Amino acid sequence: MRSSAPFVGLVLLFAAAGMATQGSGDAPADNAELARLAQEDQDDRKPAITDMDWKVVKPRDDARLARVKELYAAGSLKTGTDWWRAALILQHGNEPDDFLLAHEMCIAAIAKGEDRARGLAASSEDRFLRRIRRPQRFGSQWEPGDKPGTFKLAPTDPGVTDQLRAALGVPPLAESKANEKQFDKK
Repeated sequence: MRSSAPFVGLVLLFAAAGMATQGSGDAPADNAELARLAQEDQDDRKPAITDMDWKVVKPRDDARLARVKELYAAGSLKTGTDWWRAALILQHGNEPDDFLLAHEMCIAAIAKGEDRARGLAASSEDRFLRRIRRPQRFGSQWEPGDKPGTFKLAPTDPGVTDQLRAALGVPPLAESKANEKQFDKK
């Protein structure tokens, strides 16, 4: 009786070659709905932060947030860009869990090669920490200043180095402090 090992080996070799060829052309496409939602999110933020009409923007943010959570629950986030866009919308959420999920989505986006998620990973973590009344780590969040219409850098944990900030695409802490007046109403 002859061995079928060479035949089985050839079948496995061809199957592997077919899978490699099939996989290389079947990369998932970015979710078009997420692309639209993220663009709408950013369009709502084109006016200066001090000029935004929050009575208009807030309901739209809430609707986008709800839809992104539905897409996430349905398994519709496939690419690094999808994860980044979902995080971009979630970090404009309301609850600590929104910011934490945005941070985790950034990690998924980075793992899938989406470099734009680095800075958002830092800022979503900072938003989460501020919402639970802890100092931020990267220096990306601002709070009302001592005078009406002014802003200041929110308390920042001194244990995070500028080297880590740079790795995530965040400016050095001194630069953030120097820009404190950028949000003040003129």
